[in-house]
Amino acid sequence: MSKRTRIKICGLTRPEDVLGAVSAGADAIGFVFYPASPRAVSISEARELCALIPPFVTTVGLFVNEDPAQVRAVLKEVPLGLLQFHGEEDAAYCESFDRAYMKAARVRAGFDLLNYASRFPGASGLLVDAWVDGYGGGGEPFDWTLLPANYLAPLVLAGGLNATNIEQAVRQVRPWAVDVSSGVEASKGIKDRVLMEAFVAGVRKADGRE
Repeated sequence: MSKRTRIKICGLTRPEDVLGAVSAGADAIGFVFYPASPRAVSISEARELCALIPPFVTTVGLFVNEDPAQVRAVLKEVPLGLLQFHGEEDAAYCESFDRAYMKAARVRAGFDLLNYASRFPGASGLLVDAWVDGYGGGGEPFDWTLLPANYLAPLVLAGGLNATNIEQAVRQVRPWAVDVSSGVEASKGIKDRVLMEAFVAGVRKADGRE
């Protein structure tokens, strides 16, 4: 039986994009609660978008060094199934919300992923992204050979993924899941349904599930 790579589409801001991502086959939908991002959504916007998501599609909230009170304010109003932390948060912070979470790691030469992962033993998985100054992806892939072959925990591959490189990425890295945002956009925060469908098709091809 072939392995099924899970797919998260992140940074959605419009109802039609949420419906398009779900229809394309996304396993998870990501909402950005980082005010500096062009893809950021408010609590009320996220609540309305979550109402469109059917059962068995995970809702994910992305935060960057956010005040704990603000994270709790989001959780009070928005039904998030998973938290995603992209800043300098430590394990105590990540675990303080009593919600499953994954921690982002920015990868570059010399980065010790195994050591980094050991600092977050309670994480549901680790998201690996390209190293950029500041926070958020730079829309460019990193060198996937930097990832250790002996990493066993669920790995979520991000960073510059799109419909043209996703098949190679999945075949080479064999991650638990992939995460895409800018690679399926017409413009920042505006998704392209054709690109989302092509991305999902590329993952399925790499999995041998065409």
